[in-house]
Formats: sequence, structure tokens, C-alpha cells
Amino acid sequence: MVLYDLIDYDVLRVIWWLLLGVLLIGFALTDGFDMGVGALLPFVGRTDVERRIVINTVGPVWEGNQVWFILGGGAIFAAWPPLYAVSFSGFYLAMFVVLAALILRPVAFKYRSKRESKTWRSAWDWALFVGGAVPALVFGVAVGNVLQGVPFELTPDLFSRYEGSYYGKFLGLLNPFALLVGIVSFAMLLTHGAAWLSLKSEGPVAQRARAIGSVSGLVTMAGFVLAGLWLAFGIEGYALVGEVVTDGPSNPLHSEVGRTASWLSAYGERPWIAIAPVLGLAGMAMAVRGLRAGRELSTLLWSKLGIFGAISSVGLTMFPFILPSSIDSRSSLTVWDSSSSHLTLFIMLVCTVIFMPLILVYTAWVYRVLWGKVTEADVTSSSDTAY
Repeated sequence: MVLYDLIDYDVLRVIWWLLLGVLLIGFALTDGFDMGVGALLPFVGRTDVERRIVINTVGPVWEGNQVWFILGGGAIFAAWPPLYAVSFSGFYLAMFVVLAALILRPVAFKYRSKRESKTWRSAWDWALFVGGAVPALVFGVAVGNVLQGVPFELTPDLFSRYEGSYYGKFLGLLNPFALLVGIVSFAMLLTHGAAWLSLKSEGPVAQRARAIGSVSGLVTMAGFVLAGLWLAFGIEGYALVGEVVTDGPSNPLHSEVGRTASWLSAYGERPWIAIAPVLGLAGMAMAVRGLRAGRELSTLLWSKLGIFGAISSVGLTMFPFILPSSIDSRSSLTVWDSSSSHLTLFIMLVCTVIFMPLILVYTAWVYRVLWGKVTEADVTSSSDTAY
């Protein structure tokens, strides 16, 4: 028996499905408040000093937070090659927009305070807004499209073909349901950013952040419920039919996929997954309550719980599907038929067991060292080091 046979292939696939979820949630929990703070910047900071306070709450940690984004992309590439190929080609322009917006962030951090010009600094402040708001919105739009199914099909040799041109596909992403999910995503990360500013700043900046975050939190909950009702009564789901092979070689065309009346039929088959949306709503409700009461650390933790519940709801509702096809159900990608080989998943798991704890320990150490509020004195007396 070879070493990688110690863990069954189907078990490894589920483990990597869970790890992909962990990486995506980790990105939302960490870089999510960076994006939220960027989107809040022009509205919570009314003077140059106040805006520098806002920027310096995330300035020391945003680069480290983006590690989760890189790890998530790497995990998709290595553990789920068909998912990487199909999604990145189909969402090519959307991905380009996200990356372009994210590229604005480091440039804005670097150059914003290089000149005293008010116009210069204001332009970079709005660049930071774009760098936070656009990815938050587009990520949600992408999730909304995945839930509806993406218009692709696989040829017998597993090449993917899309319906329409890239231009048409990009505009097609902006459908009503996807835009609703995008608004939920944007409002959720806005609330998360407000919770971070409540913890890391004080005075007028923190007060404005709490006021805006309270409203965006309510928008998040209302949109989340509306999206759930839309899924229940307005969007068909997917289901594997016939005999499902969970430990065979990866080939999506070997599976039989049918349509169901709703994605929410999964809750009838696995009632326990209802805990995810409950946590999403409860966490966001408590975050709103904490913002209104002026609480700090607990508010951020509740916000994290709300994000965890919301993202988990999508993954658990769709399981075992990871990218369904709206024009050829049989081409839909699932956990059982779109992963890398048994050996590849095992080697990656060994590397993850070794290096993931190191990343977590280092991240925890960085946040411990940088703990505390950013004050006006910090940014005015440290002009050589502060943003």
C-alpha cells in the first residue's frame, strides 16, 4: 500500500472542499475589513488627519491579509483544475476588474501622502474606495451567478465552451439576482470594515463608522433574507442522479445531473445545514447591536461570525456542486469529479498541515504586536513611518 492510500480519495476531496472554504472565508474575514475600510474612507474621514487615521488602521496588515486571497487562488489551481480553468476563463473580464481595483490599493497607499495637494490626496482616497468597493461587489455578483449556473459546456476532451462573447458574458453577469447578492456582499464587508474602525479608531471617525455600519448591517440582513427567498421560489437547483461515484477518476461528464425545483431542497435532505444561515443572520444582527452600543472587540467578532455563516450557507447549500452549468447540466463541476489526482491532493494536504499553522501563528503575532487604537498623535507625530 502506498502512503497516500492512508486517506481515501473521496475523503481527500471533501477535505479539500472544506479547506477551499476555509481559505475563502479567511480572506473575507481578514482582507474583508480592509476592503470595507477602503469603501468607508471618503465618508468617515472628513479631514486629512481623519483619513490618515482610517488608512493607518489597515496600513500595517492589509498585505498580510491578502495572503488568504493568494492561497485561495492557488488552492483552486492545484486542487480543482477544471474549476480554475472554467471559472477564470468565463469570469475573465470580471477577474480583470477585480485585480485592477486591488492593484489600486498598494499604489494609493504608497503615493497618497507623497504630496500635500488636497486634490492629489483626494484622488488617491477615491482610488482606495474603488479598491475596496469594487471587489466586494464583484465577488458577490460572481457568487450570485454561480448559484444560478454558469453558461458553459464541456466537450468530450474536457475543453470548456461558453455561450456568447466575453463582452456578452460580462454584461450577462449583471443580472438582478447576482446584483442583489453583490449588494449583500458589499454591505456585509462595509459592516465588517465599520466594526474594525470601531475597534481601531476613536472620536468622530469611529462614530461615523458605527452609524454607517449599523445601516449597512441591516441592509445585509434584509438582502440575505431576500436572496434566500429568491433561491427558494425563483431559481432552480441541481442534484446528482443515479449512482454517484465518489472515489473514481475526475471527469465531470461521467456524472448524471438533474434539475430540482430549488437549491433549498438541500435543507430537506440535510436539515443540519440550516445552522449556517442562522449564524449569518445572528452574527450580523449582533454586530449591528454592538455598533449601536459602541462595543468594540465583540462587535468585530460578531461580524466575523456573520460572514462565516453567510459564506458557509452558499457552500453547504450547493454541496457537492462547485460550479453548475446552466446550459448543460451534465457538464456541472462537483466535488466528486473535478479535483486533482489522489496523490496530488495528499501531497498538498501534507504541505498544508505543515505550513498553515505557521501562517496562523505569524498572523496572530502580527496582530498582537500591532494591537491598539490609531490616534491623531500617531499619524501626526510619525510622518516618516505612518501612511
